[in-house]
This record gives sequence, C-alpha cells and structure tokens, in this order.
Amino acid sequence: MLVRWGIRLGATLVGIAVGIVLSAGLLDDFDVTTAGVVWATLLFWIVHIVVQFLALRVLIRQPSIALAGLLALASTIIALFVVNLIVDGISISGAGTYVLATLIIWACTAVADVAGGALIRSRRRERLAT
Repeated sequence: MLVRWGIRLGATLVGIAVGIVLSAGLLDDFDVTTAGVVWATLLFWIVHIVVQFLALRVLIRQPSIALAGLLALASTIIALFVVNLIVDGISISGAGTYVLATLIIWACTAVADVAGGALIRSRRRERLAT
C-alpha cells in the first residue's frame, strides 16, 4: 500500500512539474525559474489537495464524474493563483494565461495519474503472477 501511495504521489508531482514547465514554454506571459518549478510544484500539490479535500468533504456530498472533473479544474486554477502569489520564481499575467496554464497543468496531471495507475496495475499483475 505504501508503494502504491508513493507511485501516485510521484506521478502527481511529475505531472505538476511537467505542466508548469510546458506552460512556461508554451505561454508568453508565464515565466518560471528552475527553483520556481520546484517550489511551485510542492506548493501547488499542497494547495490542490487542500482545496479538493475541502470541496469534496465539506461542500459536495455526492460528487459525480462530471463534477469531479470540474472540481479538478477549479482546484487547479486556485492552486495556480496561490502559487503565483507566494512563489517568487513564477510569474503569470493575464486571465487567458491562467486559463491555458490551468488546462495544460490539468492535462499533464491527468496523464501522469493514468500512467501511475497503469504502473500500479502492472506491479500488481507481476506480483500475482509470481
């Protein structure tokens, strides 16, 4: 169980970092330093978890798949806003940049989550086969 948690955590952190780097590379009004990527990734992950926990446990009683997706996008943009306010090594300007960066980071974390799940299933099959 601890290995599964580690794989999920690692995949999520990699997805966030890749999303931030891609956003900086693709969007003109999104700038980040190397140290900014590290700090932004860690803070983004913490804020994202807190926002999702509060929304799922406090505000929403029975989430649907569509609502979960919307919540993921909302928590991504909130986390991005908080990271931009706190981390010195990142600079985002313009509403359009926020929206596009949110979509890029959300997509990268979704792909990383799917890859992490596939790795977990692969490890489980290997363990069961032996």
